[in-house]
Amino acid sequence: MKINILSDIRKELKKHIDINYKDGSYRLFKEKVKIMGVRTHIVRKLSKKYFNEIKHLDKKQIFSLCEQLLKSGYSEESIIAFDWSFRLREQYKKSDFKIFERWLNKYVSDWGKCDNFCTHTIHHFITKFPEFVPKVKSWSKSKNRWVRRASAVSFITTDKSYYVVNHNLNDVFDVAKTLLEDKDDLVQKGYGWMLKAASVSKQKEVFDFVMKHKDKMPRTALRYAIEHMPDKMRKEAMKVIK
Repeated sequence: MKINILSDIRKELKKHIDINYKDGSYRLFKEKVKIMGVRTHIVRKLSKKYFNEIKHLDKKQIFSLCEQLLKSGYSEESIIAFDWSFRLREQYKKSDFKIFERWLNKYVSDWGKCDNFCTHTIHHFITKFPEFVPKVKSWSKSKNRWVRRASAVSFITTDKSYYVVNHNLNDVFDVAKTLLEDKDDLVQKGYGWMLKAASVSKQKEVFDFVMKHKDKMPRTALRYAIEHMPDKMRKEAMKVIK
């Protein structure tokens, strides 16, 4: 491994800065974010390129590099860090949970980082080690808005062109019930997205859940939850919105 690999990554990222893209990216976030302005597909291409230079290292060394990238706070560097951690998924051990939970609490500071990290690294971890699901569910009671959002989006993963839930539906509903009346719109969107993902394969069950709890669900969460449902179901669910 080159000693200055992180320096090389940062130099190459700077070569691809697009000011117009950077300005547009800021508008996607309400909270303060650090963005260089490099398009995501380019960042992922660089991530793959440089991972090939470090893949011979042991997991501990790569995780250390990931943390150094996360410390910068830049969205682009977090994409690389979380991509590298996900590429090591076959090497995950139970002891890694403490590292991932610390990263979540310390470095996840916007919805982009939260969703990227949780739908990949965290989701794969709890799929491999389901005994950690209760711990992830407990995040729904955190004072940290991103940790609460993480409790929901960690149950989501990608499958071709769809987002799906690959876990016990009761766990999904438990998280949704805890977050049901959360005042934070980004948390609402997070658990609404989780329910929407679950509805891909469990439409009736999710619809029944929504109908049962519709009087307490914020409009934002409800709209997300029913997005993939047929018009008839969506109209029935929306009737309750005042």
